[in-house]
Amino acid sequence: MAINFESALRDYSSHLAAAKGFSSNTVKAYVSDIEMLLVDMRLAPESEVEQLNLDVLRDWLWKLSEKDSSKATIARKSAAARSFTAWLAKAGQINEDPGLRLRSPKSGRTLPKVVSRDSLNQVFNWLSAKATLDSPAGLRDLAIVEILYATGCRVSELAALDLNSIDYSRNIVRLMGKGSKERMVPFGQPARDALDNWVRHGRGQLSKDKPSNALFLNSRGDRVGVRQIYALVSGLLQDTATGQAGPHALRHSAATHLLDGGADLRAVQELLGHASLGTTQIYTHVSIERLKAGYKNAHPRA
Repeated sequence: MAINFESALRDYSSHLAAAKGFSSNTVKAYVSDIEMLLVDMRLAPESEVEQLNLDVLRDWLWKLSEKDSSKATIARKSAAARSFTAWLAKAGQINEDPGLRLRSPKSGRTLPKVVSRDSLNQVFNWLSAKATLDSPAGLRDLAIVEILYATGCRVSELAALDLNSIDYSRNIVRLMGKGSKERMVPFGQPARDALDNWVRHGRGQLSKDKPSNALFLNSRGDRVGVRQIYALVSGLLQDTATGQAGPHALRHSAATHLLDGGADLRAVQELLGHASLGTTQIYTHVSIERLKAGYKNAHPRA
């Protein structure tokens, strides 16, 4: 019995979440790319999936390039298409997988933005000045930024932290990463002090007596959201020499500064929760570029 795209996408979404263990955001991104493919190529949801052949896929990538889509965008969308057709073939919905012969431009890997130590000191000085016992928001904001930089965690991981995610006896935080993979990450004394002050003096002032296990709360007493964290960090960095950057810059900075200080690459991989060492290796390139820049500026024979 032939299956249509609407039914296939519903089953594919369930497969990504259950079998692959992808997060809801990742599943949404994959499905959204396939839905855009259908729109661009005028394939109706009730159309049979057998209509998705190699020519359709190649025409789609060509259309994307004509729209001046970046190589990274085209590479991502073609990866989503290949994942979908591979699942269709494995599920027996199509006879052959057209994605096996689909080629897309390699995405150019750009070096991540790293916040300088001077800019970080400036940010922490600002936050510390506002983190007084009568300012619960100030205590919370300092603790948030300290944990982001200390652990190199993702914003979504930080927002999902509960009170019992912190092991105060060992200064370790339990993070739930992509694919529901849990990892334990240490943090230093500055982050510990900021957390202590927030939990002991600030959190109760914002809880509004609401029963919640969330570690970080907003002004309504609810779990703090990703957007609020993004707005906080981007606003702080905007006023430094770093300029426009989001919370992920703190993750980049944590990794780069660890490697600059001699940390083992695999240890940094574990800390960041990268599945592949190759993903972590980009930070070694950042460190090398920083070394070359410093050499050029400082060495008399550079």
